Order: sequence, then structure tokens, then C-alpha cells
Amino acid sequence: MNQRRAAAVLLRHGESTANAAGLFTGVLDVPLSQHGMEEARVAAGLLRETGLRFDAAFCSELARAWQTADVLAEELPDLPPFERDWRLDERNYGGLTTLGKAAVKAEHGGEQFLAWRRSVRTPPPPMGDELYDALAGTDLFRRLPPEALVRTESLADVMVRVRAFWLDRVDPLLRRGGNVLVVAHGNSLRALCAVVDRLPDAEIRALGLPTGHPLLYEVEPTGPELDGLLVPLVRGGVYLDEASAHAAAERLALEGGT
Repeated sequence: MNQRRAAAVLLRHGESTANAAGLFTGVLDVPLSQHGMEEARVAAGLLRETGLRFDAAFCSELARAWQTADVLAEELPDLPPFERDWRLDERNYGGLTTLGKAAVKAEHGGEQFLAWRRSVRTPPPPMGDELYDALAGTDLFRRLPPEALVRTESLADVMVRVRAFWLDRVDPLLRRGGNVLVVAHGNSLRALCAVVDRLPDAEIRALGLPTGHPLLYEVEPTGPELDGLLVPLVRGGVYLDEASAHAAAERLALEGGT
């Protein structure tokens, strides 16, 4: 690895029980499935093969992300302790949260389904008081700031918070030549890729990140920047297992995307 380069590796958590059940999950706090645990172990092996030493590691506040982080920490004892940051939490799917994706598509039609799921600026319907109050009363959201739980989010909303996270926690380390590992979610990482790669809306809609596949971005610490962010050496990054990741991304696209 060229020592003049700094690296950020983005990893979507392993498959969750809600992923396996085909539910709109969002801020619903669900665990990894057994398959998801194995995906995390495979990801750890891929990270080990890079020889990268990480200076910082971050994950979201949701269980499926920090359980993935726990597996990585077990498999890679040289990893620094993971720091949790709610700004990496999954997109809030509003009133769709807990609903089956197939049922939502059948009720509202494919066009509306894709608008809620894949568009950049169309938020799902807001969650009602019962669901919002139930989530707000959990231990998770009682200890997080109020802005961590809203009624709904578009992907553009998520882009605002992940950009703030990147500028606050990741960008300064990259500029010092450090390496950073980020474990988060399909939509929070899709938003992050949109920010880092300056993607137009059409490319954001088409982007899907499969579970358990590390995505490597490299930058020159003193290299070119745009909009206050370093420009990656390879637009879109490079998966550590390209063939497997692209096959998984194609399967994801057939299911309607992240």
C-alpha cells in the first residue's frame, strides 16, 4: 500500500434479521442474523488481507452495526476501539418502518415504492405518534440527542448529517495520512458515497451497497479537494472482493435496491 495515501474503508453491516425478513428497518434496532455474523467474519478476513492499520474506527448507534463492529474487533485485535456516532444511523423510513417491502409495493405500486426507497429527495410518509413514541421511549433514543429521531427522512436529509460526520471525524484524519474504518448502513453509506464522490441524483438512485462487503477509498492527504473534501483517487472506491461484491450488488438491485 502506498504510504503517501490515506484510506477510508466503508462497510455495510452484515445481514440483519429484518433484512432477511424483507422489512423496512430504518431506525428500528434489530440484531444481525446468523448469516450476517458470518458476513462480518468474511469482511474481517478481507480487511486483514489489506495489511492496513487503522487509526480510528466508527460505527452507528444501531445494534446491527455495532454487532458487526464487535465481530471485526474479535477477528482483528489491532483495530482501535470503535466509536459510535448516531449520524451514521440508518435512514429513518418514517411510517414505512416495520412494514414488509412486498406489501408496501403491492399496496402503493412500484413507482411510489421506488420513490420512497430509492429517490434522493422524496421522504416516506412520516411515522405516527404511536410508533414515534415507542421508539423515543427506548433506551437507545433516550440517551441520544433529540435530532437522532425524526418523523421521516429523505436521502438528502441523511446526506447532510453524514457529511457533517465526515468533516468532523474522518476528513481531519485523512489529511494527516491516517486510515479510517466506518461501519454503517445501506442508506447512510449510500449517502456518504454520494457526498464523497459528488454524485448526481441519477447515480445516487442507482447506487446500492451490499451487506458485508468492504469498500476502499484512497486519497492523497495533500491532494486535490472539492467542496471542502478530498477527492478520492478512484471515484466510487474499490471493493476488496470486487467479483463477489458486484454480484451481491446485482442481486440487491433486482430486489429493488438498498
